[in-house]
Amino acid sequence: MYYCGYFIVIFCVVLSDLGLILIIVFILFCLFVVLMERKLLAHAQRRFGPSIAGRNGWLQIILDLVKLATKELFIIPSFLTSVVPTLIALFFVNQVLFVQNFIFAPSAFFFSNLDGLIFYHLILVMFSNIILILIGFLSQSKYSLMGVFRALVHVVSMDIYITVTYALVVFFSFSGNFHDYTLTQYQTPYIFLLMPAGFMFLIIMLLESKRAPFDHVETEAEVVAGYATEYGGIYLLTFYLVEYFHLIIAANHFVIVFLGGWAPLSPKTMLYFLNFIV
Repeated sequence: MYYCGYFIVIFCVVLSDLGLILIIVFILFCLFVVLMERKLLAHAQRRFGPSIAGRNGWLQIILDLVKLATKELFIIPSFLTSVVPTLIALFFVNQVLFVQNFIFAPSAFFFSNLDGLIFYHLILVMFSNIILILIGFLSQSKYSLMGVFRALVHVVSMDIYITVTYALVVFFSFSGNFHDYTLTQYQTPYIFLLMPAGFMFLIIMLLESKRAPFDHVETEAEVVAGYATEYGGIYLLTFYLVEYFHLIIAANHFVIVFLGGWAPLSPKTMLYFLNFIV
């Protein structure tokens, strides 16, 4: 029963269209983003970053991945009943659905050509926050509870702003389809027409991704690691992957909704990748 949650992940990923390939690609991309972030933080703080393992520290992230995947593998805390691993697995599967539906690709091959998909994204965001709250609550730690209470504030306040922003975009495009957004923004991106909403959406995405300076849910100086305080090993690795998945998907979503998205076989495709990387 302890590992039942991960069977849910394997089952859902295998059944999903191209889910396994996308997960592998995004995990490798997350490893690259983590390494670059550590190097940039090291330069900003005038300290040594990853530089010993491999050439210029390129193997450091692989060693960290192996350490987290094998640490406490056979040590099972008492609060980790079959419910908690299942919730963590559902949390991960939720991000798999994000990846599959909002990846850059022609609409003929992916799920991005479905009407009302923007509201489906809103439902997944709310569902992800609810599972995160349950995971922190079931760990039976006061620091996790503090992180959960802060996450509740985010759910109540930020999801309202997301809904208002989506309503404005749907009003301008007369569609809830991501593919239609790229067509309607071919001449003028929505960031020029809806500039206040665009900046508000960018801040909300930073809040939802729990990135500084909006990392209130897991502020190290106040609540240690927030909802993930009592988790280690493969569970902590899952939380890290989900966090960077959410960061990458949020960047992709912002580019599609406000910066014009992509345009097949045109220079705008390169502009999409440039905006996405920034």
